[in-house]
Amino acid sequence: MNNETAAPVSVIGLGLMGRALAGAFLKAGHPTTVWNRTASKADHLISHGAQLAPTAADALKAGSLTIICLTDYEAMHELLGANDVTLEGTTLVNLTSGASAQAREAARLAEQRGARYLDGAIMAVPSGIGTAEAVILLSGAESDFDAHKPTLDALGTVTHLGADHGLASLYDVAGLAMMWSVLNAWLQGTAMLRTAGVDAATYAPFAQQIATGVATWLPGYAEQIDNGSFPAEVSALETDARAMAHLIEESETVGVNAELPRLIKAMADRAIAAGHGGEQYPVLIEEFVKPRVD
Repeated sequence: MNNETAAPVSVIGLGLMGRALAGAFLKAGHPTTVWNRTASKADHLISHGAQLAPTAADALKAGSLTIICLTDYEAMHELLGANDVTLEGTTLVNLTSGASAQAREAARLAEQRGARYLDGAIMAVPSGIGTAEAVILLSGAESDFDAHKPTLDALGTVTHLGADHGLASLYDVAGLAMMWSVLNAWLQGTAMLRTAGVDAATYAPFAQQIATGVATWLPGYAEQIDNGSFPAEVSALETDARAMAHLIEESETVGVNAELPRLIKAMADRAIAAGHGGEQYPVLIEEFVKPRVD
């Protein structure tokens, strides 16, 4: 792709991630306009061919596609709400982290001002941008995604989740829930084994094997959740709860914090008390969908 055929793009916000995004567009041959409150952050990009816009409004006018990567939605609204900013006819791709409700509200306001809007989440570190390992989740009208996918492909593996503008934010936090849950479970096991002189590096391959095995259960468990039926094909929840009690007892015996397994068992105990003890583990979805009442 060369500059004569590549679509022009603007990037607003030049933190570490914003600079990585702009750099990926430049590398792919897209004429790239950038803007940041602290203009010096654009110096390296300018030396590689980027154009520095005098104002955010000028950056928006430079092309039909503008990537926004700011600290939060408040900063985005403040910037786009300035009197000199015109959104008519542009497509905004907001890669600012925030909540799903904020994404839906931003889409509504953008569309009221004549802009097309895609909300997104970046599942990568700045150094990964521009590689296939960088996953970019986008939500909004499929026609808007399709129109700009050839340009957005410069960033990594771009995926359209659906028309609901809040989906990218929800997938983002759902992914974080998975990440922290796996890491916390590993840390629990690591802490226990350290009391017997086993270091983290020795335990890690076994933990990785367990995590990979559990991941293979997810499609079948998902089918149970979607069908609302939880036959105990592998193990009943009441059996799992006894194993949870063993984990708590062992943790306390060796002097390791047992808060995490106690929390999980408390949820299992509530499900068993509600009559679900003979069903399979995914029946705990009924506890996860309930807001906590203090």
